[in-house]
Amino acid sequence: MNTNHLYSSGWRDHTKALRHALHAKRLLKRTPLLILCSGSLLVGLIFLFFGAPWTSEQVSQAGNSPSGVEKKPVAIPERPAKKPVSIKIGDLNLDSAHSVDRFVLERAGGSIIVESSLDPGLQKYIIGLLQNSKTLKAAVVVLRPDDGRVLAMVSYDKEGNDESLCLKADFPAASLFKIVSAAAALENAGFTPEQTVYFEGYKHTLYKRQLKQNKGRHASKVSFKRAFGSSINPVFGKLGIYDLGQKVMADSAEKFFFNRSIPFDFPVSKSIVKVPDDDFGLAEISSGFNKDTVISPLHAALLASAVANNGVMMKPWLVKRVLKQDGEVLYQRSPEEMSHSISKETAEGLKILMKETVLHGTCRKSFRRLRRKKAFKGVELGAKTGTINDRTDQFKYDWVTAYVLPPGGAKGFCIAVLGVHGDKLGVRAGHLGRYIINYYLSS
Repeated sequence: MNTNHLYSSGWRDHTKALRHALHAKRLLKRTPLLILCSGSLLVGLIFLFFGAPWTSEQVSQAGNSPSGVEKKPVAIPERPAKKPVSIKIGDLNLDSAHSVDRFVLERAGGSIIVESSLDPGLQKYIIGLLQNSKTLKAAVVVLRPDDGRVLAMVSYDKEGNDESLCLKADFPAASLFKIVSAAAALENAGFTPEQTVYFEGYKHTLYKRQLKQNKGRHASKVSFKRAFGSSINPVFGKLGIYDLGQKVMADSAEKFFFNRSIPFDFPVSKSIVKVPDDDFGLAEISSGFNKDTVISPLHAALLASAVANNGVMMKPWLVKRVLKQDGEVLYQRSPEEMSHSISKETAEGLKILMKETVLHGTCRKSFRRLRRKKAFKGVELGAKTGTINDRTDQFKYDWVTAYVLPPGGAKGFCIAVLGVHGDKLGVRAGHLGRYIINYYLSS
């Protein structure tokens, strides 16, 4: 059998021809698709070379739109900020009669820590001092005049009555009010510390016959600073009638925060003064020789602070910080001015008057030992005292308010001491003040 034809060249040629025909047939079917792809590619190349510059120009013009047509920014919602935690001192219901330097309060949601400005050693010393003072009642406030922080606030009641007397304006201001009258004389009536004044009769009485303007042949002559230091009532009585008057007296009292609410971390009773328009009423008010003008021990310390701080009375404060247990601060105190009670020049004049009280006046004996100590060399001391009985003459109210300014820029402080005495006098306010000043500067 002849099989050569199966592999002859004719068969191979025939097979090759069939393959070419099949390839041509497939290519013919794909021709429309190739034409479409080639056309798209050609259009893309034309746009790339000729259309791109125009597009770039249009985009640039859109970015530089005229000022009359502003492009509104897209609002991006912000995550709400976490509100700072704060607290009001009034919400804490603190007890001013049992204040310490640091304590914990239990509140809904956890415990909080209250840090105060009190000096623990000074506070403890004053508590012991008052308990041994043999007074019926006593109160002491010590504060810094430059920022208003309270360093000590202690009250004592022999009967064990548990309340803070330091914030109660139940006590006659007596001659402490001469600070207000003297400030008005220096600032409004042209008085100077060295100015000569006259009076008749005793220093600490106040009769109508002592209030005559014309000086008699028995009149005593003193300087204004000596009249203040020795607390001479007739001089200040005539000052109120002839030099100040009702309006000036009332305005001066208001500047020193009488008849006004004192902002503090605890409620403070208003110190009240009612300035009449009759002559003898003016004399009583301006000299402090009346039992209707009342003041709190805290306010008494603030009177001295305005003098020591160049006329500026700072807001008093006791709570320094309030914290959570984890240390987060809920409240932070910052010093704040309360009143420009007097000018700086008037404050300098009042310092001269209050230093006279210590050197030659009513505080001379009680403060003498302080001035003799070497440790107190260069320390500036100024004070004002006041003494008056109650309406029934059953009790005696005994005051001192003072400022202490160490040399070299050291921080000074002011102090107010009230003693209430019965039939027997306890330790006088001036001596209690001396003990406290000595302790604080020596400790």
